[in-house]
Amino acid sequence: MTLGASAAFLAVTAVAAYLQTVTGFAFGLVTMAGVALFGLLPLPEAAVFVGLLTFTNASQMLSTGGWQQVAKRPWIIVVIASLPALALGYFLLEWLADTRVQALKLLLGAVTILASLQLAFPPKGTVPVAGPMKTALVGALSGLMGGLFSTAGPPLVHHFYRQPLPVAVVRETLVAVFGLNALVRLVLVAASGNIPDPAYWPCLLAIPAVMAATAVARKFPPPVSPSLFRQGIFLLLLLSGASLGGPALFSILGVTR
Repeated sequence: MTLGASAAFLAVTAVAAYLQTVTGFAFGLVTMAGVALFGLLPLPEAAVFVGLLTFTNASQMLSTGGWQQVAKRPWIIVVIASLPALALGYFLLEWLADTRVQALKLLLGAVTILASLQLAFPPKGTVPVAGPMKTALVGALSGLMGGLFSTAGPPLVHHFYRQPLPVAVVRETLVAVFGLNALVRLVLVAASGNIPDPAYWPCLLAIPAVMAATAVARKFPPPVSPSLFRQGIFLLLLLSGASLGGPALFSILGVTR
């Protein structure tokens, strides 16, 4: 892994950690989009490091008062539903990465675009509190995406940000889900022997970068209105998703540009 690629990975993960700390999501989406967009390292290896760094961010946030704000009952439901689906997604990635690389990139690009659209068109007014079945279904879908890409965010973000809950509760609940899912995914990686090649171990230098960005975000949230901040994330994810999915779609269709 070149020095430039390592530096780019550290920069992408620091930005992603800042966004995750402020919003409760976006770490996996932003990092995986940046990795695939700039070709920093293979997606399966990137997913391992994203899981480790997600767990680092979540541990830091929850240990500094975040756990007290977690909505415990929805969190338990989501965790129970997401963990089996996470294992399925992880082993599905093993098959896709070898035989459907372009399809994998197209799927990640589509997921990123959908995540951006849910930010651009937030729900109007309040909706009824979701029942356990709906919460479990969203948890299962999130777990599947977490196993595939270490990006479990879009289904849960759409679900929880529509609930009549304070923003701080939503943020910390999301982080608690992502942190545990990341830990379980890391256990699966270790158990299956899919440890990243030592050539990619410089990515571990992102751990202090993520910790620093998390601390900065806790102390210095962005001095912009929530609507403007949401629009910025929407634009970032939309452009990343289009840049990822477009070339993959052209490749699948056999179109030369």
